[in-house]
Amino acid sequence: MAYRENDTGTTQTKPLPKDTKKKDVNKEDLHAQLEEDLALKQHLELRVERIYDVDPEVQKVALESMRQEVRTSISSMTYVPKLLKFLRPHYRTLKAFYETMLDSDLKESLKYRLLGSECDICSWGHEYVRILAGEISQEYLMRQSEDAPVDDLMELVEQIVAFHMKHNAESEAVDLLMEVDDLDPLTEHVDITNFRKTCLYLTSAARYLPDPDDILFMDTAYSIYLVFYEFASALQIALFLDNLEHVCEVFTSCDDLLMKKQFCYILARQGINFELDDDMVEDDEDRELSQAIINNVKLSEGYLTLARDIEAMEPKCPEDVYKTHLLDGRAIAGANVDTARENLAATFVNAFVNAGFGKDRLMTDLADFSSDGSSGNWLFKNKEHAKISVVASLGMILLWDVNSGLAQIDKYLHSDDNFVIAGALLGVGLVNCSVTNDYDPALALLSEYINKEDSSIQIGAIMGLGIAYAGAQDEQILNSLIAILKHENVPHDVIAFTAISLGLVFVGSSNGEVAQAITDALTGRSVSELGQPLSRLLVLALGLIYLGKQEGMEATSEVSKSFSKKMRNYVDVTLLSCAHAGTGNVLTVQKLLGHCSHLENAETSQGSAVLGIAMVAMAEEIGLEMSIRSLKHFLQYGEQKIRRAVPLALGLLCISNPKVNVMDTLSRLSHDTDLEVAMAAVISLGLIGAGTNNARIAGMLRNLSSFYYNVPGLLFCVRIAQGLVHMGKGLLTLNPYHSNRLLCSPTALAGLVTMLHACLDMKSIILGKYHFVLYYLVLAMKPRMLMTLDKNLEPISVPVRVGEAVDVVGQPGQPKTITGFQTHSTPVLLAAGERAELATEKYVPLSPILEGYVILVENTEYMEDN
Repeated sequence: MAYRENDTGTTQTKPLPKDTKKKDVNKEDLHAQLEEDLALKQHLELRVERIYDVDPEVQKVALESMRQEVRTSISSMTYVPKLLKFLRPHYRTLKAFYETMLDSDLKESLKYRLLGSECDICSWGHEYVRILAGEISQEYLMRQSEDAPVDDLMELVEQIVAFHMKHNAESEAVDLLMEVDDLDPLTEHVDITNFRKTCLYLTSAARYLPDPDDILFMDTAYSIYLVFYEFASALQIALFLDNLEHVCEVFTSCDDLLMKKQFCYILARQGINFELDDDMVEDDEDRELSQAIINNVKLSEGYLTLARDIEAMEPKCPEDVYKTHLLDGRAIAGANVDTARENLAATFVNAFVNAGFGKDRLMTDLADFSSDGSSGNWLFKNKEHAKISVVASLGMILLWDVNSGLAQIDKYLHSDDNFVIAGALLGVGLVNCSVTNDYDPALALLSEYINKEDSSIQIGAIMGLGIAYAGAQDEQILNSLIAILKHENVPHDVIAFTAISLGLVFVGSSNGEVAQAITDALTGRSVSELGQPLSRLLVLALGLIYLGKQEGMEATSEVSKSFSKKMRNYVDVTLLSCAHAGTGNVLTVQKLLGHCSHLENAETSQGSAVLGIAMVAMAEEIGLEMSIRSLKHFLQYGEQKIRRAVPLALGLLCISNPKVNVMDTLSRLSHDTDLEVAMAAVISLGLIGAGTNNARIAGMLRNLSSFYYNVPGLLFCVRIAQGLVHMGKGLLTLNPYHSNRLLCSPTALAGLVTMLHACLDMKSIILGKYHFVLYYLVLAMKPRMLMTLDKNLEPISVPVRVGEAVDVVGQPGQPKTITGFQTHSTPVLLAAGERAELATEKYVPLSPILEGYVILVENTEYMEDN
């Protein structure tokens, strides 16, 4: 740049002439390129002329020369080679000439491939094979419709699949085999380098396929994993399929005892009842230890180890959660509007916050609660049915610690107050939740009380059995509870809780005897009884029997035709939503959306249908997001009953996963003019933030407690939500999905759905005398941790990277599975959508997914850096 002065005396820049040499070089290159292109075009036209020659030898030389040039020119998939551009004007004449050719080895898109020579298709490159695969799928469909043979197509498919599997295109190979309805060739072409990617694609694609194709895909992945000794992955697929025979096969196929113990941790997290035998684990002592892992005997110990490691052992009181000192004066002044309800709310908050810690400041540490040390017994600050929840809260505080829990609850069983006894019985059930004990102390204790005359004691014992033995499918409980259902003169609320306990114990079992007993109980109810709020639990119990079983509920659905039209709609919708829960089935969602339109006699079933949409769509992320959008439309155009259920459905879709858009929607709905919509929104704010300590939700709820300080019912809901957000001091989750969202625990989902169905009639159930149904959430409570163990099953601290999970399905190479990670030492907490991976090569994990308890073994090939 040069400078010169202008008229004003200031200097300004003046551009100098640019270097002209570059222009000259570019022109020369362009001229040379054009000459080269012209020569190529003339050379190609000469080849085309020679193809028309009458001499076959000249034809052959011309064709071979052109074929070699086309092959060598296809070096990139991002542009069309010049050779093919220059060949395009001759396409019609070449095609016409092909029709006149005699059959020979010179004859070689699909039509020409099938009619042409039988040389190796792979030599033509990826683009040719990809186009060929696309045309095969169309041709296959056409021939299927005409019942024409497809043998020649299947030979081509074999070649294409082999090519794709060798060239890191596993997803394209699976897609082609899916189009021709034959996955069998896949197992012949997987090897040690590509089986993981292939199985990952199979399991991911299965979520979007209808039944039975999804089962076929999962079975194929299971078989491949077994062949390559990936037993932990095979076990997870066996659990997804709910196939106990596959689970047994995984145990018997594996010879590594330590690996079998890892299987036991996976089974324990899934929450299924499974007994090991001699074939699975030969040594008696090892089998006993492995069975103890499945039974979650040491779950409390591991949870407290996590709490000590992150220094969260100090008990919290409700005020630590409310933080009323951060609010203005009116909230504090209005805090005593309804002392009884406020005390009850404090009981639940205390139970949720200190869940599993064994210590709190209301029930186990009475003297420390007030500043002067003379607070008195918290139990006697509550009246009548509130005492049930107060005593039962002890069971949640001592969660999973069976020995200590039963010892502390026992004294309440000798009380003269029936409500206290009922609470103690429920507490026994809570302590034993998710833990199986060889001596069955819960069954022995609770069985004595299920036939007592007092309905509160009966309900406490029956509900305790349902929670303690959820998923156990125990025959003794079956006989005891069915006898109550068949007994005359049993109060309606006892019948409802008996049915729901049967539903929980036999969740997803398709047990015909249980289903028949509940159906008979429904049929035997009067019209007035069926109109009561708790009747919805009877219907839900029927649905829980078929949870996730898809088409297994037709027989029961047929029986529902004998009900009144109003009740029949409710039964059908609940059965449909439970049977397809977690399947992501689009047709089921469409049916449920149809029930939400204005139909005669559909009002009672609309709430269940809205929850059903969430239950079905929560399986995978795309369906989940689409459901959230549909539910937001309901808020604009839906009827009152639908609007009241929408917040609960949003809470289920984003359980323990505070998505910002859902959080904002619920925050807006929490100020709705319809108080029931506002209450449902407040509870759902607690559900989406459950166990996360989310500061934004905590702030929203604090402000709502100030806003609703003189509305007791809504203030109670705000307190419950605050307790949920700080559940387990941030160490617990309510999410039923685990193992990278592949598996859903049926008992956890059943507990959530039971509580949400009760919330459909908030005023009568939650705000009435059945507030203790909130304790059904305990079935879904699990530590959201990663704890690494050594070969002796003792905790070991290793560095791990924790970050947001990245979807790597179908991606080439070795892509990163997490992003935005931070490195921590185990044990660590995992939030929704987060994934962990080892940050050291010193150890090898025995589980492909780092969640819950993971056993590590030393890497024999590891070398310490100098």
